[in-house]
This record gives sequence, C-alpha cells and structure tokens, in this order.
Amino acid sequence: MAALFDQTLKNISEGSIVQGRILAIRGQDVVVDIGYKSEGIVPASEFKDFDTLQVGDQVEVYLETLEDDSGMVVVSKRRAEQQRNWDRVLANYVEGSVITGMIKGRVKGGMIVDVGVDAFLPGSQIDVIPVRSPDDYFDRELEFKIIKINRERRNIVVSRRELMEDRRREQKKELLNEIQIGQSRVGIVKNITDFGAFVDLNGMDGLLHITDMSWGRVNHPSEVVKVGQELEVMILDIDREKDRISLGLKQSLPNPWDDIERRYPVGTRISGKVVNLVPYGAFIEIEEGVEGMVHVSEMSWTKRVAKASDLLSAGQEVDAVILNINKDEQKISLGIRQTEANPWQRVQEKYPIGSRVTGTVRNFTSYGAFVELEEGIDGMIHVSDMSWTRKINHPSEVLKKGDEVEAVILEVDPGSQRISLGLKQAQDDPWSDIAQRYQVGQLVTGKVSKLASFGAFVEIEEGIDGLVHISQISDDRVQKVKDALEPGQDVEARVIKIDSVERRIGLSIKAAKLSDDEFQIDDDMLEGLRPGEDLVDLAGAFDEAFGSGAEKSEEWHPGQK
Repeated sequence: MAALFDQTLKNISEGSIVQGRILAIRGQDVVVDIGYKSEGIVPASEFKDFDTLQVGDQVEVYLETLEDDSGMVVVSKRRAEQQRNWDRVLANYVEGSVITGMIKGRVKGGMIVDVGVDAFLPGSQIDVIPVRSPDDYFDRELEFKIIKINRERRNIVVSRRELMEDRRREQKKELLNEIQIGQSRVGIVKNITDFGAFVDLNGMDGLLHITDMSWGRVNHPSEVVKVGQELEVMILDIDREKDRISLGLKQSLPNPWDDIERRYPVGTRISGKVVNLVPYGAFIEIEEGVEGMVHVSEMSWTKRVAKASDLLSAGQEVDAVILNINKDEQKISLGIRQTEANPWQRVQEKYPIGSRVTGTVRNFTSYGAFVELEEGIDGMIHVSDMSWTRKINHPSEVLKKGDEVEAVILEVDPGSQRISLGLKQAQDDPWSDIAQRYQVGQLVTGKVSKLASFGAFVEIEEGIDGLVHISQISDDRVQKVKDALEPGQDVEARVIKIDSVERRIGLSIKAAKLSDDEFQIDDDMLEGLRPGEDLVDLAGAFDEAFGSGAEKSEEWHPGQK
C-alpha cells in the first residue's frame, strides 16, 4: 500500500491535468475521485452537459491544490479544458495563422473572442469600416488572424481587420486581372460623398460619380443610392497604375436621348416641372433623364423678364413648346410664350399707320419715351417727334411718367416688336399755314425770347419765333445785342422774310418805324439772313447759336422760352 501511494503521488502534482471518475452528484456539485486520499468537488456550472452526467463517468480535471485549508483537493474541469485548448492552440497555430472563434463579450478597448481559449480583439481590428454597433458581431462564428501570442502570460491578440485586408489584397489582384471596360459587376455601396459613391467590388472600391448615376438631374448621391445597397454597375474606366476604377449606373439603363428627336419633334407642346432656376432661364424636366431650358427671352411675349425667378418657381408645373434639340450636346431649347398667341401678330391690324392712339407714359430713355398702348404693347415717341416748334433734348421736358397722351402711329415692326409714335403729329403744325397768317411787310408784336451774338429771337405767337438780325435792331450801329434788347422785352417789328419749308421768319425792328408806303425790301435788309446761317428756327437754331459763340443774356436760363 505504501509503495502504491508513493507511486500515485508521483503522478499527481499541482498544476497538472489528471484523470478522474465521478463518484457522486450532489445537487450542483460533482464529486470526482482522482486516486488521491481525498476527492475533489467540481461545480455543475463547469459542465456543458451536466444533465447527462452519470456516476462512474471519466472526466479530466486540473489539479489546482492537493489540500486546501480544509484538507480537500481543489480541482477544475474548466481549467483543464482551457489548458488542453491552450496546448492545442500552441501546437497548431503561430502568429499570422487564421483561427475561427466567436465574440462573446466586451472589455475595455475591445472584445473577448472564444477561439478555444479567450483571445483579445482590439476595437480597431473588428472590421475594415468603422463599427457603429459592435453587438451585431456577437454570437457569429468569424475568422480572425493571430497577430500576437504571449506564452508566458498565456495571452493571444487577434485581428479580423488584418485578415480581411489580406484577403482583399488578393481579391484586388484577381479583380484587376479579370476586370474589363464595359463589364457589368455587382457591388455594395460602401461610402457616399457629395460628388459620388464608392462601391465595393469585392476586392477594390470603384467610384460611381454623381453624373453617372442617372440620366436625369441628381442633386446629391443620397437621392439615388444608400450605404449597404447592392448595385449592378458598369465598368467605365480602369487606371491600373493608380488602382482606380470608374463606374456607371445609368449606362446599364436605356439612354432617353437616343431617340429624343423622334419622340419630341420641334414644335411639340410638352408639360414638365421646373427643377432649377438660374438668372438667365429655367430648367424643366420633361421626363426622367431629359431636361430642357427656357431662356428668359422665351418666357413672355409682352413682359420684360429680368430673371427667371420673377416668373417661375422651383417645382412648378408648366407647359412649353420644343424650339430646338441638340442631341449630341443633350440640350433642348424650350419656349413658354409659344403656348400662347403672339399679341404682336395682330398689332399691324389693330394699330394701322396714321391712326390715333391713347396711352400712358411708362418710362423714359435719353432719346424718347415709352408709351403703353395695352398690357405688354409699348410704342416709343422719339424726341424729334415730340414738338413741331421746340428742340427737345430729353423727353422729361415735355412729358411725365403716368401722363395720358394722344399720339399717331408712325411705324409698326412686329418682327422687332417695335411701334414708333408721334406726339407732334397728333397736333396741328403751326407752320403749315404760316404763309397765310403772316405776309412780308406785316407789323407784328412779340417778346424777346433769346439773345445771340448775331441777333435776337422774338416770339410772335406760341411756338413761333422770328429772328431779328443785329443789323435790323436799330438805325444806330449795335455792337452787342444785349446793349439794345433784353429777354422778355416787348417789341414791334415787320416781317421781312418767310420760309415755311425751312420754318424760318425774318423780322426787322427798325423797319417797323417806317410807314407802309416807305417800307420796301432791299438787299441790305436781307443781307444778315443768309439761308442756313443766321435765319434759323427753334428746331436747331438756339443750340446752334449758343454752341458757336452766341452770347447769353444775364437773365436767360435753361428752360426759359
């Protein structure tokens, strides 16, 4: 017996795995005989198959202590399994090997993975993409790469990310060898940016640019694709030096521009939605993938549209007409005004030349005034057609905005959408019967209206001025006109010349002192009234006189008659 006992002690030592036999099952305790002077007790929780255990079954246990304070043997079935597993791992795996395991819990900085023994998986090594929900990886059998084994601490560090990257590099090589432009490939949307989406082609990412997602307008890639979505894409370009692949989604769909001219001939009326507004026009979606542009000049026959947003708004449904199609550049020109009758087409019938019209002064330019004849139809009165007798420098001298005026239609040009109006033509021309109202030798009275170096202008009736040459002011020699006459002065004179064609009247103050019998026209009297020089009228003479050295009276000011 003593020899047998000594032999048993040699085979049993703390820290070793020994073979035992179940002697009894007492509640949640399993009594195990290891051939020592006392038995060990193993908690039921260490047995995965506790419900099937029977007395007499053989089990391996780890001997932790031969005798505790109570003289009992301390054994553990779990530690025996861990030791066996650890030995198995060391015997079959080295750093860099691939091992299968299951994530079973979290610890600070990462996860605990059951690979037979507990291994540590750093949080950064779970996946190649950022992990938003680690719980999604629990209770799944996964493969890991062993990146470190510490035998002394009995510690293993694993990485799923490195394993995936290693395999991805191999897949990338295979992909680049196989892939060809024009192929269709299935991929998973990995990431979305403002300019497109990156699609995982199982080994390499390809860029699906926003312009290649749809034949239609795409404001942001997220409108078309979602992260994790499976797509069938076409290979558009391959740059093997830079490892870049360009992808297309719309290329796998029919191009709506292929038969655009057949489906939308010029002149076709269409309905669409305003999808974008720019200052110079609006883009209208005719169908998915097909847009046309309406320029501001094609929005209204009559309204002056400064910018598209003044007339249209995004999302608005509108009717338009196809004006032009450029299939190669994928451009369609549309017109909204063409959906209505052009009011200028009936202008010539409604406003014949010579007819009188009434309108409202709407706006001024430096050369004339625009008069609204009806909504959207304006005519223009040029400054030269505002007065028979006055030279008009700016329309505001005669008209004010909002004035109701009567005018005569002078010219109509529907093509250029222009109507020329005459203000003076709606009034009697005071020069038309001037020869009947005034004769040479007739005495007239008037007021000095303006002074010039060569003479004075005398208003003999409203809008009619005659010129008294400096030589006809007085019998005495006059050096300067202002020494003899002043603006506003009443004078009496005789008519010495009438030219109704040139709208000119010559007067003589000194001849007014002669009796009718004494009065006689002579060359000396007309010497100072040479045509085109000193004999002038209000349509140009005043400006010509003052622009060529004429003297201004001290009392005269702009705007005075």
